[in-house]
Amino acid sequence: MLTYGRNAVLELLKTDKTVEKIMMEKGAQGTLGRIFAIARERGVRVQFVDRAVLDKTCKDTRHQGVAAFTTEFIYAELSDMGGGEESLIVLCDGIEDVHNLGSILRVAECAGADGVVIPKSKGASVTEAVIRISAGAAEHIPVAKAPSINYAVDELKKRGYWVFALEADGSPIYEADLRGKIALVVGGEDCGVHRLTREKCDGVLSIPLMGKVNSLNASVALGIAVYEVVRARKR
Repeated sequence: MLTYGRNAVLELLKTDKTVEKIMMEKGAQGTLGRIFAIARERGVRVQFVDRAVLDKTCKDTRHQGVAAFTTEFIYAELSDMGGGEESLIVLCDGIEDVHNLGSILRVAECAGADGVVIPKSKGASVTEAVIRISAGAAEHIPVAKAPSINYAVDELKKRGYWVFALEADGSPIYEADLRGKIALVVGGEDCGVHRLTREKCDGVLSIPLMGKVNSLNASVALGIAVYEVVRARKR
């Protein structure tokens, strides 16, 4: 697997994952110099190349002068996620856009979530692009692939989680009790949370909208919701 972008590679080097090689643009400065120093400290081979080589390797000019080659992304097991009395897990129901998934991983990791669950099919997987967009968060937060999101909802409810769907027609999230074991379901870009999944949830929560646009981007909505969970636990 190829990981590129300065933040993504820097965060990768902070993990225990095996980095086989790093390609770096000649004349490295700033953050690239820091990446080089950490790579040498870890014994990772660094190859200096022209920018054109990185452009061709990454097939994306936004590599910021560095790319790392690792083993394939290792998914976590749903059964290993969470477990604490104030656990938070995010479920992605039909998130197909890699930018949204990358942003969701970043938001979830920053909020201290215990993991993110995606379906084995009908949704984006963790790719090089997702890792880059997550700014390295994908290297730190467990991501599990479930047979389906409905399966994940059922399993989490068995383990004592309160599961809430995020939808525009739900009850205001600011009025909900978000303490304890919480799982939030964020829906896809077009259809939102699927009907059967909504019916399996313990409730549907919404974020009040005051403007003329009637919806929020999935990752933005999740960002508001997870930090409402954080705020509720600080009361």
